[in-house]
Amino acid sequence: MGALIFYTFVFFIGFFFAHGFTLLTKRDFLNRRWTGLVCVLMMAALHGYKILNTEPPNGHADEIMQALGYYVILPVSVIVVALLYLRWRDQDDRSNSH
Repeated sequence: MGALIFYTFVFFIGFFFAHGFTLLTKRDFLNRRWTGLVCVLMMAALHGYKILNTEPPNGHADEIMQALGYYVILPVSVIVVALLYLRWRDQDDRSNSH
């Protein structure tokens, strides 16, 4: 649960960075959702690298992949599914309004 909150926080950092950049430039260069997702993916790559290259405690070498799945892959996949759902809803709203 903590990893999901962490990655959601990272997503909103990227999201609001793109929003602030759009306000400063008065042009829509960056898509806010994609920028947030890119930040999440970069942080997940760094987090996964750290998990894989840190020496595990004695007798816990078999839990590395479990930690990678639970602390990196699961939260990132939840965020990706949420973004895909929001994109689907936006397209559905656009198609119903025409």
